[in-house]
Amino acid sequence: VQLQASGGGAVQAGDSLRLSCAASGRTFSMYAMGWFRQGPEKEREFVALITWSGGTTYYADSVKGRFTISRDNAKNTVYLQMGSLKPEDTAVYFCATATRFDTRPQNYDYWGQGTLVTVSS
Repeated sequence: VQLQASGGGAVQAGDSLRLSCAASGRTFSMYAMGWFRQGPEKEREFVALITWSGGTTYYADSVKGRFTISRDNAKNTVYLQMGSLKPEDTAVYFCATATRFDTRPQNYDYWGQGTLVTVSS
């Protein structure tokens, strides 16, 4: 599976941004797609996930109510709509696939290259 993340950029606090992650290859093996982020001098943390078949979603408390994850199965693409962005959302955002419902990065098999989101106050 190959993942291509895009959509990052520099925005102001309160702005919105949409990230995309396009999957190719053996996509039938994917159960869920997750978004993670890694800020400066921080560990990689879970942001949100969505299952491919049922569309079940799950969010980290830090983004609940501000971020929305969605998918387009026909395009094998997952989106992360980010709203009310805060400076603490600044990070490199990664998409990754898992074969089960899981929030732990070590249980994700394939990773995209990451896209940088910078939020200034």
